[in-house]
Amino acid sequence: MNILIYNEGLHDLEPEVAAIYPNGIHGAIAAALAAPEHTITITTLADIEQKITPETLKQTDVLLWWGHMGHNKVTDAIAETVHQAVLAGMGFIALHSAHFSKPFRRIMGSSGTLNWYEYCRERLWVVAPAHPIAAGLPAYIDIPLEEVYREPFDIPKPDDLIFIGWFEGGEVFRSGCTYTRGYGKIFYFQPGHETCPIYHDPNIAQILRNAVQWARPTARRDEIDCYYLKSPEL
Repeated sequence: MNILIYNEGLHDLEPEVAAIYPNGIHGAIAAALAAPEHTITITTLADIEQKITPETLKQTDVLLWWGHMGHNKVTDAIAETVHQAVLAGMGFIALHSAHFSKPFRRIMGSSGTLNWYEYCRERLWVVAPAHPIAAGLPAYIDIPLEEVYREPFDIPKPDDLIFIGWFEGGEVFRSGCTYTRGYGKIFYFQPGHETCPIYHDPNIAQILRNAVQWARPTARRDEIDCYYLKSPEL
């Protein structure tokens, strides 16, 4: 597969984050997905205009998106380019704070707002163990420290709810949701706060690998358009 990882690259400059992810958040995600059969490309805000274009996304099977501080630095044109690529068949995986990214909100048609605070232990329950994204996982995953996300979460009703996050303060959250839009598959996955070593967890890496396989295109269209079809003669 051709996999593109977007990480805005802003938190990675902070010493606390750099100590956890010396190769960047994108580096840890890429390491989780590394395989001889994959070609992995990285993009950040610094080169997003060159790496995320209609032409490059036609060659991309799955785009993973991690963003937080720089949502408003992504142009509306790039968000629409991603949206159109998803409709045409590209897989899209929104990670952690990407619930508020321009591409995710455009694809979902909702605000992506939620309630949050920092930090406590999370237990990530696998509530759809037969789903391909849950393959090879235990019944739950304990995350020692994570930013708390809690309901209500302004997203459409998921096609499948795979993970529910429970936090030790009693909060719950729809932590793993899938959608289909046009020809494309979308997966939102909540764990991944920048000051927590989430992407070093082997179970989280397994989820990312499963998600990329699930989201890969099964059919694609070069263009999204409407066609006039002449009624066949009887």
